[in-house]
Amino acid sequence: MAQKQNSVPLSAIYKAKELLESVIEPTPIERSRNISARTGVDIFLKCENLNRAGSFKIRGAYNRIARLSDQEKSKGIVASSAGNHAQGVALAAQLLGISATIFMPEGASVPKVLATEAYGAEVRQEGRTIDESLQYAQKFGHETGAVLIHPFDHPDIVAGQGTCGLEILEQCPEVKTIVVSLGGGGLLAGIATAVKSTHPHVRIIGVQAEQAAAYPSSIIRGHPVSLEKMTTMADGIAVGCPGKVPFEIIRAHVDDIVTVSENNLSTAMLFILERSKMVVEPAGAAAVAYLLNNTQIDGPAVAVLSGGNVDPVLLMRILRHGMTAAGRYMQLWVKVPDMPGNLAGLLTDIAALDANVLEVEHTRIGSELLVDEVEINIEIETKGFQHRKEVLRVLREKGYKVTVKSPHLE
Repeated sequence: MAQKQNSVPLSAIYKAKELLESVIEPTPIERSRNISARTGVDIFLKCENLNRAGSFKIRGAYNRIARLSDQEKSKGIVASSAGNHAQGVALAAQLLGISATIFMPEGASVPKVLATEAYGAEVRQEGRTIDESLQYAQKFGHETGAVLIHPFDHPDIVAGQGTCGLEILEQCPEVKTIVVSLGGGGLLAGIATAVKSTHPHVRIIGVQAEQAAAYPSSIIRGHPVSLEKMTTMADGIAVGCPGKVPFEIIRAHVDDIVTVSENNLSTAMLFILERSKMVVEPAGAAAVAYLLNNTQIDGPAVAVLSGGNVDPVLLMRILRHGMTAAGRYMQLWVKVPDMPGNLAGLLTDIAALDANVLEVEHTRIGSELLVDEVEINIEIETKGFQHRKEVLRVLREKGYKVTVKSPHLE
């Protein structure tokens, strides 16, 4: 067991740091006044979303690929990823002059696919999930001799990601808690190794999306356990089975593993965009999602914003989801008699409540509609849960038959 726990020594992380000095600059760390005010302790954001290729992945990818032998490099490399690892590998391969083939899931974000291709890699979209794409990549490697660059399950990958932990210690030497998003485990394992080796008192917390959380059950059973299914907006941490290398490190050195809901993730993305003026992807917001809902944190604390590569179309949907979760957006169905002036009256009543109407749609045919009724589908922007409740209360008091699309948020 001890040998597995020390499979990535601190010296390997320092060597990776030296190797990366000519490739990347330390990413900034910024104090978040708003999250600090909510938690009562100093909260800092480690902005890996501002790293080259938009995430921390370049750290591990470059460290792994640069250490290949000349013979291995001549065969080229292959990888599997939903986007961030793909871009990190593609950029590293471009910098090192090596051919790269990247297998991405069929539903991978279009901007991530285009960005990966822009770095010179050949992209093949195979499989419905990261795990299925990885099987295609492994098959390709066996057939061609290309070296598989695993997204998290290799000591050199973990060592490269660990350089983020070294930077945190340099930039925030008084840190007491570090919160990190968790998928396969490469970033969390690297940071835990870098930090715990010299600062064992620092608390390390890993955060998974609750609908794609393979680590809690794996830790209980003592070995990596695959999930049967996953459903989450956080594709960057939607990994069905922990990696063997990071798993042993995380089990030995990480203090706690927690989960956050989809509402937590979208609300955190909206919060980071509005308050910190930064764009992050759902996986990149996981650490902040935890902090926004847990005030019992020893500070100073650092939340790692692991990535910022998000499809603009997906971003619009997620932000609307976040606004709904924050009580600032709702969709209503309102039944009224099909008479002239009723729509205008409804809009006037909503305007009087200082709510902003975004979209309106009429439906005159439906199994639950009477022949003289019309259903108005209306999307409204509100100011928060209290305002939302007030709008619903007044409309119902005025006699409107109102149905809320997300009744659990009433």
